[in-house]
Amino acid sequence: MTTGSADTPPDELTVRRATGDDVPDIVAMLADDPLGAARENPADLGPYRAAFARIDEDPNQHLVVAALDGKTVGTLHLTVIPGLSRRGATRALIEAVRVHGDARGSGLGTRLIEWAVAEARRLGCVLVQLTSDATRIDAHRFYERLGFEASHLGFKMQLD
Repeated sequence: MTTGSADTPPDELTVRRATGDDVPDIVAMLADDPLGAARENPADLGPYRAAFARIDEDPNQHLVVAALDGKTVGTLHLTVIPGLSRRGATRALIEAVRVHGDARGSGLGTRLIEWAVAEARRLGCVLVQLTSDATRIDAHRFYERLGFEASHLGFKMQLD
């Protein structure tokens, strides 16, 4: 999952599978916006570490971080979903796309999504889908610029 290597120039972006050591940086990025600030608790990493262990052992889960000059600057979670619809098609779901505040506006989000689409294609997916909170209007425009189309109305039910 790495797009860089040990020979990668210091200013080049590397996308790699997340490790347990990345959990604090990932959670900090998840909490670094108005919605995340209300949902996340970076002071208590226990639940995140337990969730990471479940994600890490599931071969259909691809939680990655983007690093620039050795610093974690982005993350996303790609899930591969086998299905029966669309003639037994496998699809990919992109979630939890975040870019560190210092790197926003640098094109990193585009590079992360491009990585995810290429990885989904490599894994045999025929469709890539994502969801974005209804209040994230700027994110919606971003995804549309990258070729995504608003096609469904989503619903959620809180269980706890």
